Amino acid sequence: MLKKNLLSIAVVTAAMSLAACNDTETVAEPVEPEVTTEEMAVEPAEPMVDTDPMAETEVAGTDMVATQSIGEMAAGNENLTILTEALQSAELDDMMMADGQYTVFAPTDAAFAALLTKLDITKEELLADKELLTGVLTYHVVPMVVKAADIPYGNEIETANGQTFSISDANVITDASGNSANITATDMTATNGVVHVIDTVLLPK
Repeated sequence: MLKKNLLSIAVVTAAMSLAACNDTETVAEPVEPEVTTEEMAVEPAEPMVDTDPMAETEVAGTDMVATQSIGEMAAGNENLTILTEALQSAELDDMMMADGQYTVFAPTDAAFAALLTKLDITKEELLADKELLTGVLTYHVVPMVVKAADIPYGNEIETANGQTFSISDANVITDASGNSANITATDMTATNGVVHVIDTVLLPK
């Protein structure tokens, strides 16, 4: 009987101890750190930078605005010095400076050098022959503006001296006398017309 009572007391005591341990071993919930108002403030986003090079603003008015006359343009071109001298000797430089609508097929200095060899004369002799110069130079002038895109390929083009030539779609000038010249540069725009550069001096009949 005594043993039973002692066993009961021991069981009760063990149970009470176990219950006490369960009460003290409660897991504490994690405490979240306190967030201040300053930490919650969101910094403004930086503006996006467009790295696309094509996004640049287009430059308005890409067409070049002419500021020189044909005469001034020729005088300022290092490859047209003999043409400039020839215009002055033939007293046609004023016309190339004045208001008007002209297309000039301008021979280069190399073209004039070849002409001097062909005619077996010096530059001074050529510049002294006003009649020859006038006929040759006016044969290179069309009294209207004809830009490269407007050239009437294959058709006769009347020049300022009354004679004609034609231009092929390969930009080669030919005439009835067998003259031919290659157009090497086009659409040099002036205040009074346009200049196309050629590699041969054309000789009228």
